[in-house]
Amino acid sequence: MPTDPWRFTILGYQVGLARPAFLALCAAGVLVGTLALVSALRRRGRVSALLNERLVDKLAPGISRWRPAVQGGFYGLGLLLFGLALAQPQCGTKSELTKRRGIDVVVALDASKSMLARDVQPSRLERAKLELTTLLDELKGDRVGLVAFAGDAFIQSPLTSDYSAVKLFLRAVEPEQMPQGGSNIGDALMLCKQLLENADRGAKEKVVVLLSDGEDLVGEVKEAVAALKEANIQVLTVGVGSEQGEPIPVYNRRGEFVDYKKDSSGETVITRMDRGGLTTIAEGTGGEFYYQPRGVAMAQVLERIEKMQKSELESRVTVRYDERFQTFALPGLALLVMGMLLLPSSRRRSS
Repeated sequence: MPTDPWRFTILGYQVGLARPAFLALCAAGVLVGTLALVSALRRRGRVSALLNERLVDKLAPGISRWRPAVQGGFYGLGLLLFGLALAQPQCGTKSELTKRRGIDVVVALDASKSMLARDVQPSRLERAKLELTTLLDELKGDRVGLVAFAGDAFIQSPLTSDYSAVKLFLRAVEPEQMPQGGSNIGDALMLCKQLLENADRGAKEKVVVLLSDGEDLVGEVKEAVAALKEANIQVLTVGVGSEQGEPIPVYNRRGEFVDYKKDSSGETVITRMDRGGLTTIAEGTGGEFYYQPRGVAMAQVLERIEKMQKSELESRVTVRYDERFQTFALPGLALLVMGMLLLPSSRRRSS
C-alpha cells in the first residue's frame, strides 16, 4: 500500500494528498453509486415486463425507480467524499522555523565482565540498560551519544536526537562482544570528551553519564578527570552493584550458567561497587554521584539534566501543508445520513 504523499501544483497553488492510498475508497464509492443505479433500472424493468405500465402503480404501489438510485447515489458520493478526506488533501503551504533546544549527553556504559554480577536483578548490565532506555524515553530535545567500555572503549552511537537508534545500539552492548577484558574508566571518559568536543554546534552544557560498578583496573582516571574539568564537562556517576560484593557468573555459548569466575589461585572473584572512586570522579568535574541499592538511580540523573541550561542545537525551516480534509468529510457525512433517511420505496394508501 503506497504511503508516499503526492505533490503537484494547480493554478500556482501547492496541492497534495498525504495518504493517497485512501483514494481506493473513492473508487468504491463510484462503484456503489453505479451498482445502485443499475439495480434500480433492472428492478423497474422486471416489474414493467410482468405488468402493463398502466397497472404498475395500482398493483405495485410504492415501487419507485429513482428512490433506490438516489439512495445509492448518496451512499456512493458520501464514500467518495470520505475517501478524499482520508487521503488528507492539502492546499497551500506555510514555512515555519523549527528550533530544537537541549544539552549534549554522552552515556558511558561499563560492559566489563563484572557487570554480569547479579546483586542487581537481572544483572548489573541488564538493569543499567533497562534504566537507560527509560531515560531515553523521558529526554526531550537533547542529543545523546553512547560509549561502551571494558578494557578499552569505543563509540557505540554518535551524538543524535534519534533515541530509537540509540536504543538499538544499547541493546547490542554485551561483555562477550568487547574486544578486550578488564575495565578502563579513564579511557572511556577521554573518548566521551572527544565525542562531545567534536559535536556540530555543541551545547553550552555538556554531560557524561557514567554507569559502572567503579572498578578500574588500569588507573588512568585522574588524568581523564582533570581533562574533563578543564573542558567544563560534568560527569554524573551512577553506581551499579552492591558494596558487599558479588561473585561474577560465567556462562557458556548457549547462555547457560557454568560457574563463578576464579582468579589465578582458584579463588572466586568478588566484585564490589567502588563508591569512593565514583564519587571522586563526579566531584572532580562538578558533577554528582548517584546510587540506589538494588537498582540504578536514573530518575535523579534525569532531574539533574532537566535543570541544566538548554542551548539551540538545531534550527531549520520546515514546510507545513494546510489540511483541507474538513471540506470533504462534512459533506460526506451529510450524504451518508441522507442516504439512511431516504427509504428505497414509498407506501401509498389506496383511497
